[in-house]
Amino acid sequence: MNISDILLERYGPLLTLEQLATVLDRSPSGLRWSIHNQASMQDIKRTRVQIGKRVYFRSGEIAEILENKPATEAGGLARAY
Repeated sequence: MNISDILLERYGPLLTLEQLATVLDRSPSGLRWSIHNQASMQDIKRTRVQIGKRVYFRSGEIAEILENKPATEAGGLARAY
């Protein structure tokens, strides 16, 4: 079972900011700050989808990013599975 399958099974095709923060082992406010202020988070920022006022992140693309980054950069999911 790869990361993409795990994310789709657990969260579905879209992740909320809170769910993504859980996956990356970050606080939601810290993740929000990082996405807006750090150049290294641009890949994650590109997965963003806005539906009305709500913001989601595509789980398939998040899985691709996590699979291509070292565990120290990827966050908690790489360590947990």
